Amino acid sequence: MQFQIEATNAAARLGKLITPHGVVETPVFMPVGTLATVKGVPQDLLEELGVQILLGNTYHLYLRPGVEQVSKLGGLHGFMSWPRAILTDSGGFQVFSLNELRKVTEQGVTFRSHLDGSSHLFSPESAMEAQIGLGADIIMAFDECTEFPADAGRMRQSMELTLRWAERSKNHFEAHKHEVPWSSRNHRPGTGNRGSFSSTRVGMSPAPTQSLFGIVQGGMDLALRKESAERTIEIDFPGYAIGGLSVGEPRKLTREVVEATIEHLPADKPRYLMGVGTPEEIVEYSNLGIDMMDCVLPTRAARHGLLFTSEGKVSIKQARYASDQEPLDPKCKCRVCARYSRAYLRHLYASNEVLAQVLNTVHNLTYYLDEMRAVRHSIGLGKKASFLSGDRSSANT
Repeated sequence: MQFQIEATNAAARLGKLITPHGVVETPVFMPVGTLATVKGVPQDLLEELGVQILLGNTYHLYLRPGVEQVSKLGGLHGFMSWPRAILTDSGGFQVFSLNELRKVTEQGVTFRSHLDGSSHLFSPESAMEAQIGLGADIIMAFDECTEFPADAGRMRQSMELTLRWAERSKNHFEAHKHEVPWSSRNHRPGTGNRGSFSSTRVGMSPAPTQSLFGIVQGGMDLALRKESAERTIEIDFPGYAIGGLSVGEPRKLTREVVEATIEHLPADKPRYLMGVGTPEEIVEYSNLGIDMMDCVLPTRAARHGLLFTSEGKVSIKQARYASDQEPLDPKCKCRVCARYSRAYLRHLYASNEVLAQVLNTVHNLTYYLDEMRAVRHSIGLGKKASFLSGDRSSANT
């Protein structure tokens, strides 16, 4: 992986993340494809929307269909017929979310599956083995996500554990990163059609080059965040993530932590803010110098009938849209706004039609991706990116 900064405006950076499966223009928003799918949207349509990189979830894929099965079928790229870049998280946040179903020790986290109650252990070593097997372009060190609120002792303890796990993650990754039972030579990045892939197992061949990112923790303590950043950098990763946010803290505090952490991260390496991103926030954090973001919000909100538009949020389930013949967003050029009325979208949702979730998700993803295109355009022009700046035509040039 290579990272190139093309232009800057104050703290904001316009860059390119060069991965084995294509170039990712940054700042970038990564749609979440938890189970090797962005719910309701086929891969060819994701390509049409301009998605450059997807996020997969190690915890869920480990449980179903299993890492070995995915690996046999060509890794995530071959399994899901996706020729572009993929990032996988380590599963640390998911096991953190299990709460009463997990036990944290120095070795790792013992947890019970939310599917069948079976017991499993995630350690830095097993998390690396799983992500190496899944074959994503960017993988994450195994960390412990600190809960909120937490006292000073707990935040220190959690940060220290994450640092020890970061070293173990890197050591195991460096020793085993080529041990993937499938060959990248059988994968020909193409249009996303099934014919572009071969999933034949060919033995233990060198894997596509993967990059392991470190994760900065430290709870909401700014001094601990600084220390975590500095000590994680000493371990030496090609990219750094800010983790442990969006765990119940006020949004103002989230920004304070992000802003205080960024200044301690290397300027020449990508910065990834994990799990954060209302439309306003992705613009705000891009201006602060964040290069990568992911969040389930656009897809989850779509499934609940909450849609983002240039005129504000629209809850399409409301009765007032039952006879509204206008497009969802008159300034949006997505296939949903170009074809369907608010009345029709409201009817689909009220009728519990699957198509409602599909169309809503396509629109929300378009909105987010257009927002990021506009952000990149502004940085390239030497201007500060602004949220919902009226005319979006510049985002599509």
